[in-house]
Amino acid sequence: MTAAVTIDDDSSVPPYEQLRSQLAFQVRAGHLGVGDRLPTVRQLAGDLGLAKNTVVRAYRELEQAGLVVGDGRRGTVVTARPDRTDERATLIDEATQRYLAQLGTLEPSLDELIAALRRATG
Repeated sequence: MTAAVTIDDDSSVPPYEQLRSQLAFQVRAGHLGVGDRLPTVRQLAGDLGLAKNTVVRAYRELEQAGLVVGDGRRGTVVTARPDRTDERATLIDEATQRYLAQLGTLEPSLDELIAALRRATG
């Protein structure tokens, strides 16, 4: 089952993208393995307070990326991890998207972000 997935209602990132990104990260990082079943659309929508179509869109994009397959009554199942050659870059990109979404309306400049990263890494 999925690790905690959260939706930030104050984020400028659409809810379907927040969901897609978090689930894709869980698959790529190995928290969800091949054969793991995702919650049903109805269940996840209810748990997160989202419209069913929001979850459907996130699942559809995960399927298009080759991470899951929808199998009708059997639900949505993790199929495989994508090619590992770009996995590190993809994980960094997704973490960066989540980081920027958390910054919300601050809209920092690139120089401010670089300075913050340098302070954080000492």
